[in-house]
Amino acid sequence: MFAIERGEAEGAAAQLNARATAISSALERRSNASSAYLRAGAALLSTMDEVPADEFSRFVSELRLDSGYRGAEGIGWAQAVRPDEVEAFNALLAGQGLGATQLYPVFDGAQSIAVPVTFLQPDTERNRRALGFDMYSEPNRRAAMQEAEASARPVATEKVVLRQEGNGEAPGFLIYMPVFEAGPSGRRLKGFIYSPFSAQDFLQSALELEDAGVYGVQLYSDDPDAHSGSLMASTFEGEMPRARTVQQDVSIAENSFALVVSERQRPVLSGLSMATMIFGLLVGGLLLLVMRILTQQAQEDEASLRWFEEQASIRNSLTRELNHRVKNTLANVLSIITLTRRRADNVEDFADALDGRIRALSATHDLLTQSDWGATPVRAVIDAELLPYAHSADHQVDLQGPDVELAPNDALSLGLAVHELATNAAKYGALSQPGGNVSVHWERVSEERLEIEWLERGGPPVKMKRKRGFGTDLIERIVAHELRHPVQLDFEEAGVRCLLTIPIRTRSEFQMRAQREAATKLT
Repeated sequence: MFAIERGEAEGAAAQLNARATAISSALERRSNASSAYLRAGAALLSTMDEVPADEFSRFVSELRLDSGYRGAEGIGWAQAVRPDEVEAFNALLAGQGLGATQLYPVFDGAQSIAVPVTFLQPDTERNRRALGFDMYSEPNRRAAMQEAEASARPVATEKVVLRQEGNGEAPGFLIYMPVFEAGPSGRRLKGFIYSPFSAQDFLQSALELEDAGVYGVQLYSDDPDAHSGSLMASTFEGEMPRARTVQQDVSIAENSFALVVSERQRPVLSGLSMATMIFGLLVGGLLLLVMRILTQQAQEDEASLRWFEEQASIRNSLTRELNHRVKNTLANVLSIITLTRRRADNVEDFADALDGRIRALSATHDLLTQSDWGATPVRAVIDAELLPYAHSADHQVDLQGPDVELAPNDALSLGLAVHELATNAAKYGALSQPGGNVSVHWERVSEERLEIEWLERGGPPVKMKRKRGFGTDLIERIVAHELRHPVQLDFEEAGVRCLLTIPIRTRSEFQMRAQREAATKLT
């Protein structure tokens, strides 16, 4: 009985730890998705001199927020208002005809600026309650905004009560992302794009990704032992007897929250222990056989514990790997947005150029997903980008080279480069007129390097004097930096020639995935 109870207790503790880790990861994924939307919005709003209500509403509606953004009240814009801008802001609110008609509480000058809620989408009666409220007047909100302004990153507040609650007291929090504009003396705060969250809805949306099962879940804004009033959300209905609890820190937009997962109170003895006791009383003569059964049960419990520990380790490693890749992808997207914005003359050109480059990233991501983010063939990457031109009778596309596989990041960089070269060829080069020819040949020059040559012939003569474009910057700067080899890009009169050098990496970089597959086969 002692061995059974000990084994079941240790197994239950391992399952509780695994469930707490899974729920913690789900909460962080929800917050990372929200932060990504706010970063994208800040990049767009920083390019506008003013933020009209209809433009902001269209921006939010075109995001087509999916299930990964559930739990949030919406996306809002709060402009920074200086003392001499209060009347203009009140006029802006009155012009909307929604909710409050002026900034409140009254701007008394205690702070250098006010940051009132200007727009909040979706436009609901609940969200209108917040319009005009100076969030900078409340200490918790102000502290988060000051930290976000200093770090230029999304930052979450401590526990607050949202203005949408009216007379209610349901806890919540907000995530702020600063928006800056260039001024004569340097960077100047323009305002904040933000998302308000009901803590209970945020927790429930995360539990849709990782079900709590038989466990109770609570979310605190602080250490629950140090501050009893920090409870934000809970799945408990009243007081529930608990056998054991696990506490984990959860990072939500640069702020640390505490997650507590509790197991329900179990009976004094499990069913198996009761049966063992009765069986031992009735059949004392079978004591040796019972001891053997218990020993085997204990061994199986130990094997299960090891399996749970391995699974928790694999989950943590995969979460770190996913976060790293998402951050790299977001960094590439932000670089593309910045460089595209510099070259665009208007919003339509900016949107068209950005759409093509994001689609190129998406096409290569599809290939990497199909290979489980393992090695990806060179031919598959090039085929994906040249597919729109490969079957046209007006021109010829020639692909030749050995079967070589690339690491995920190198495949993404190659996809971007081929997309830019193909787009340029379709606009100005060999793919823009009948009879044009594009050849892409690659060869393995050593065990560690691959060279790919892009060559255009039969197109219009290349102008020797031309304006340097974004595609040239992307290939010679971003792609060359990611591949860690220089890119040779020549605009010959007969056609463009580009020589790319790509490293061939060993499979040791994917050792973690191999270990995961081996562990799955063992189980």
